[in-house]
Amino acid sequence: MRIRVSIGRQVTVNETWKSFIRNQGAVLEGNRVQHFGHPVEERRTAAGGHVLADLSDFSLIRARGDDTQNFLNGQLSNDIRQLDAAHSQLASWCSPKGRMMVIFRLFRRGNDTLLQLPAALLESTIKRLRMFVMRAKVTLESVEAELVSIGLSGPDAKKILTDAAGFAPSGDNGCETREDVTIISLPGPHPRYEIIAPITAAEKLWERLKSKATPVGPAVWAWLDIMAGIPGVHPETNEEFVPQMANLEIVGGVNFKKGCYPGQEIVARMQYLGKLKQRMYRAHFSGDTAPRPGDSIYAPDFPGQSAGTVVEAQPSPDGGYDLLAVIQISSAAAGELHFGSETGPKLSLQPLPYSVSSVA
Repeated sequence: MRIRVSIGRQVTVNETWKSFIRNQGAVLEGNRVQHFGHPVEERRTAAGGHVLADLSDFSLIRARGDDTQNFLNGQLSNDIRQLDAAHSQLASWCSPKGRMMVIFRLFRRGNDTLLQLPAALLESTIKRLRMFVMRAKVTLESVEAELVSIGLSGPDAKKILTDAAGFAPSGDNGCETREDVTIISLPGPHPRYEIIAPITAAEKLWERLKSKATPVGPAVWAWLDIMAGIPGVHPETNEEFVPQMANLEIVGGVNFKKGCYPGQEIVARMQYLGKLKQRMYRAHFSGDTAPRPGDSIYAPDFPGQSAGTVVEAQPSPDGGYDLLAVIQISSAAAGELHFGSETGPKLSLQPLPYSVSSVA
């Protein structure tokens, strides 16, 4: 049986933004926004309406310097040479054993490359990344004092955002920057956008958008990521998954032709020579125990041991919990899955917006 030590998530929020968002009705626990006073209604709105999300669960690392592209390309799973001002991309940073330590979303702002990651991983990630810079002409720094992120999702999100900001990029992972405001289009059950801007600009956009969308906390945005089948790495799942286990190559986060990076040989061998035994699935269950990343999934064909691991989980608008989990393919095919123990609540597998069967 796998034994896990849960690592507390610490989120550092810019104090100016923290004061602003609290004045907007945010309920905080420590530095983390929980909700805006009506958590159940906020989740239900996300399923079919328009939501405006605080995204302070994320942090940003700015990479700049003449060697930025080569440095990042030698560290990450995607081809950073293909990153341009009109597109964002996902990429993982892996251990030498091919296990993901963090998943970034990368995008360009002028001559800088920004790497978005969970705020709980910021300190350890930036410290470790700097160890590999050596003589390369690249600097890595947090930009929490300068930039904040907010999100907008809903059927008419593109029009609402265009009316408020003057533009909105098209297509999944589209990216555009105007007057120091960067907007990224993201996959989701509805049109979905992330806005990265200096605090003053973010405050003005929030004020313009809040009459058209319900303010929500980062947990609702995480639920939208679950619906989109977008994986993440948290402290509890650090170095747990090879990228393919979490479907990262399906959502565009791995390039198998780019050349070397830490763990590349193992990732490539898994793709071309190995037989992948685990995949990430979306599931739902009803129960009183809130699942967390790193919690175990059980199945009859793996008696006495875990058959899977929770990647991300959030309360469902319909009650119970929705989650992404890396599960043994054989166990998922058999169909009987339990959360937390061999007799725990049953999971029901739900469709992802992409196919995993054709690539398993």
